[in-house]
Amino acid sequence: MAKDTKKNLRNKIIYSVFVRNHGENGTFKDVEDDLERIKELGTDIVWFMPIHPIGEKNRKGSLGSPYAIKDYRGVNPEYGTLEDFKRLIDKIHSLDMLCMIDVVYNHTSPDSWLVDNHPEYFYKKPDGKMGNKVGDWTDIVDLDYNNKDLWNYQIETLRYWASIGVDGFRCDVAPLVPLDFWLASRQAVAQVNPDHIWLSETVHPHFLLEMRKNGFVGLSDSEIYQAFDITYDYDVNVEYTGYFSKKNNLSDYINKVKIQEGIYPDNFVKLRFLENHDQPRAKKLIPDEETLKLWTGFLYFQKGATLIYAGEEALDDKCPSLFDMDKIQWNNINDEYINLMKKLAGLKRRQIVAEGFYTLDFLEDSVVYGSYENEHSRLVGIFNLEKKKGNIEVPLRDGVYSNIIDNSSVLIVDGKHELVNKPIILEIEL
Repeated sequence: MAKDTKKNLRNKIIYSVFVRNHGENGTFKDVEDDLERIKELGTDIVWFMPIHPIGEKNRKGSLGSPYAIKDYRGVNPEYGTLEDFKRLIDKIHSLDMLCMIDVVYNHTSPDSWLVDNHPEYFYKKPDGKMGNKVGDWTDIVDLDYNNKDLWNYQIETLRYWASIGVDGFRCDVAPLVPLDFWLASRQAVAQVNPDHIWLSETVHPHFLLEMRKNGFVGLSDSEIYQAFDITYDYDVNVEYTGYFSKKNNLSDYINKVKIQEGIYPDNFVKLRFLENHDQPRAKKLIPDEETLKLWTGFLYFQKGATLIYAGEEALDDKCPSLFDMDKIQWNNINDEYINLMKKLAGLKRRQIVAEGFYTLDFLEDSVVYGSYENEHSRLVGIFNLEKKKGNIEVPLRDGVYSNIIDNSSVLIVDGKHELVNKPIILEIEL
């Protein structure tokens, strides 16, 4: 774990934007015009999927993947100009939010500026040609970090973006890039902004092992935490998605999450999400809106930063294409769901959520019970994720409590609670 990672990153809500699909025209100006609404959701950090020019060679789809970058130091002209982006950053800051951009340092497009000007920076296949280590990524070529001149170019690029006001980097497949490079990058960027935030897209364990098997760099979450503040929770994602596809039980997922508490440092921060741009939409996984509200309550309660992928708040069930124009579907707006997200965002701000001692467990009938505790109080969450019926035993004293999400009464009689189909969060003085 980065020794100076602040625990209050667990209070943060990150809103992920794919500029191409945002607003009428898919430009920086469209995002700028939407920032007040994004802020009202409780957003602290606006993360932009790659904003750079996209390669044309081996392009997938009609517009290409934003992760096939042509020039790390430019902006995609389809989105606007650099001045447009700087104005967008200024507007984000004026609303007391931070700006994070995607950093894609494992690879570039095959026709990138670096390919043309520094072919020596690239990985070569056994036949001596440029290529990539992951077969289906046909629109990119991998970089070779054995070349230390590449390090200098990449680090200077990071320092440049930090110097114009970017507050954080979300680093794509960061475990495929050497740890020493990330450590050097963090140190260099800290000279520009000591509070810069580093988010790693860590990878599924099976992908990590496949990279290592073939002799390539593959960093575990434990390793990557030395340079990064926040990591994806892909270490539990197989069990999360497996639960909804009926490959495993809810207990398999929850028990995997519990393991995180004992294997990472005390100040570890996970990125918690129901969906992201590489995963099915939450509404697709959880079509029943009552159940989705229960899972949303649990999402915000979990220890870690919370991710909202643009369109999630609109209950969009279609994961947008990375390769073509594929606008967010805003026609299913549910004010009740959005109000729930806003209420949960307020709860996320509490100091106890950042610093309290966190436990997670099951009550009977697959009801998830979590708590944060400090010397003065306890924050308790009860999540009936499978919409069970009846009374269950809870480790609480008898009495009438108030669900701080909606101020409804929660009655505990003879140590038992009657299950309801909504998230329950209680504040208990000790």
